[in-house]
Amino acid sequence: MRWVNTKRIIKAGFISFWRNGSVSLSAVFVMVVALFIIGSTLITTAFLSTALKDLQDKIDVSVYLDPSASDAAITALQTQIEALPEVKQVTYVSRDDALAAFKLRHQDDHRIMQALDEIGDNPLTGVLTIKAKEPSQYEGIATFLSGGSGLTPNGTLSIVNKVNYNDNKIAIDRLSNIITGVKKLGGLVTVVMIALSILITFNTIRLAIFIARDEIGVMRLVGGSNQYVRGPFVIEGILYGLVAGILTLVLLYPITFWLKMSTQAFYGGVDLLQYFVANFVQIFFVIILSGIALGAISSYLAVHKYLGSK
Repeated sequence: MRWVNTKRIIKAGFISFWRNGSVSLSAVFVMVVALFIIGSTLITTAFLSTALKDLQDKIDVSVYLDPSASDAAITALQTQIEALPEVKQVTYVSRDDALAAFKLRHQDDHRIMQALDEIGDNPLTGVLTIKAKEPSQYEGIATFLSGGSGLTPNGTLSIVNKVNYNDNKIAIDRLSNIITGVKKLGGLVTVVMIALSILITFNTIRLAIFIARDEIGVMRLVGGSNQYVRGPFVIEGILYGLVAGILTLVLLYPITFWLKMSTQAFYGGVDLLQYFVANFVQIFFVIILSGIALGAISSYLAVHKYLGSK
């Protein structure tokens, strides 16, 4: 008996969806706007996080080593730094490698090349480039280095000439604040947009239920339970969300394609279209499931409020 009632509820929901074409079209349009806002907010927040992560990977702290430091002392210092929990990666660039890179970078500048020839010896030092797991952790790494524990292998020779943390401190602090702000703002905007979307969809579906008030009254008169009355409208709301979700995904593709060049220019190579395509499966499920949940919850609340007022 329960399965028979379930089939009747689903069938009634489909019939109501197609029969009330203008109302369904209006509800779907409103939900497309709501889902587009939700999808755009989620994509923008995730995209900004990706762009900031790329920017974060370009920031590091360089430790300039004494030219007389031995390979053993440099390896010992590198091992000490890598053992820190805040450190993500340590890269060593030797004096010879630094000189070769410098010559390649300035190969067309004859004055610099001539100055190097006159010096004769290699004026550059070896460098340890440190990347932290989070921008806020660079200060702790710099404190470790300046505190002496990493500066005096064997207790006799200081092999660190300079740590450039203070030179990059402003940029690192600014990036940390931006990342924190984007995460907080993205979460707040997403919650607000979801709440507004539910409110808008709720009122639209409530209008559709008001149009069917006579039908609801008849079902109540013949002894229809609240669950049986509510079921077709919930199914109808799910169909609104499903159709709206598909239309939203169709709209997002050309928009991300249109914004492709702008995001590449602004973020230095990060492609919004490529991000959308690469994460399409996740975006698909978020949009479709959000649409279904939005339609079902809004329909349930709208019918519940209507039934409760009777």
